[in-house]
Amino acid sequence: MSDLISYTMTVFMGFFAIMNPIANTPIFLGLVEGDKKSTKQIARTASIIAFIIVVAFTLLGKYIFELFGITIPAFKITGGILIFYVGFEMLMSKKSKIHNNETHESKSGIAISPLAIPILAGPGTIVTAMNYTTNATYTHVGIVILVFGLMILLTYIAFILSDIIVEKVGKNLIAVIGKLMGLILAIIGTEMIIEGIKLTFKS
Repeated sequence: MSDLISYTMTVFMGFFAIMNPIANTPIFLGLVEGDKKSTKQIARTASIIAFIIVVAFTLLGKYIFELFGITIPAFKITGGILIFYVGFEMLMSKKSKIHNNETHESKSGIAISPLAIPILAGPGTIVTAMNYTTNATYTHVGIVILVFGLMILLTYIAFILSDIIVEKVGKNLIAVIGKLMGLILAIIGTEMIIEGIKLTFKS
């Protein structure tokens, strides 16, 4: 039981670091441009699409590996490098090119891109989900899906309350939180690389 609780906390921290609902609120506000009438609809659509995408990769990850001949060690090393890169850019106060999209879309389209993809369900999020479910039991897969669902709910709430959060928390504190999440991501990425190297030598 304690192992499952520990696993759940690890998954939660991984998703929280890569998705970072608080740090994404200013991005959301900038995209909706004060259009409060469509805020809930955009937030809801983006959250649902992101959830479907990540759950699909979580459930079908094994078959995707088999289809493209991807080995678990190679995935962990490559995924670790990717997540470390995102975390490093966050630490350096840069907007990650993987985690953000500079293109401007119409109001109806921003829910899909860039909000759902790649801000919520970007490569980093997908890699994190698949990393926690490689060689995992059905219980662990269920935990990953439930935790990600919780993260999507928290993100949706943060988006709905984005103007209040930015006003109360302040952009400086949000920037500090972003750097802390970047550090956590870099550590998670390093752990994945080490685990991938260990699996390579074992095989």
